[in-house]
Amino acid sequence: MTEKRFNGANGQGALAEMDEQAIRKAYARWAPVYDLTFGIIADAGRKRAVRYMNTLPPSRILEVGVGTGISLPAYDSKHRITGIDLSTEMLKKAHERVRRRNLHNVEAILEMDAGDLRFEDNSFDVVVAMYVLTVVPEPEKVMRELSRVCRPGGEVILVNHFSTDKGLRGKVEKGMARFAEDLGWRPEFPKETVMVCDELRLEQELPLKPFGLFTMMRFRKDENAAAGASQAAHSLPEARMASAG
Repeated sequence: MTEKRFNGANGQGALAEMDEQAIRKAYARWAPVYDLTFGIIADAGRKRAVRYMNTLPPSRILEVGVGTGISLPAYDSKHRITGIDLSTEMLKKAHERVRRRNLHNVEAILEMDAGDLRFEDNSFDVVVAMYVLTVVPEPEKVMRELSRVCRPGGEVILVNHFSTDKGLRGKVEKGMARFAEDLGWRPEFPKETVMVCDELRLEQELPLKPFGLFTMMRFRKDENAAAGASQAAHSLPEARMASAG
């Protein structure tokens, strides 16, 4: 595992650099027990984000890092959901959940790299990434992809752990950073890492349970960000081909 340098608000820092194969191996190990371990820890943040999305008008929503599909039953049926993830093992569980719960509003569950989304520009009204950015090899690249596939005026929503350099928590996160590849996520992850898209305006930053360890951030994409670009596609061939239904 190496370190990636970045310039944040407080000067220069370092991110543990995650390897894609290491991530796949870590989540293959996590898949059988994810819902009963981290799934429980992350439950409050996931429910908070979906509860907010359910207040929106009927929307095409992309969930990046859908994992085992644990959040899918909570979406209002008025929304059309596409989920993507890199982990084959996690996605098998997501497909099973969609079939078992008859989630007809889930349009597709696809194996896909969050840093290289196979969707047209402006394809979704809402793009949500829950507990994803600390996992991916290139979080800045992923942020730009989330923004690209979100339509102007739409929302990009993150639920994520952001680290601190203060107090006992800061010391613990720094100590855990060396085990990032084994854990499958980065304990050290400054908030500045995701602030890379000029067209995304931060509208809300909300600390989440437990103990404020996670944060929900809502960004609005500038209405003029894609002036002259084609309108959002109303059908996704890849989605239909790999439809979860």
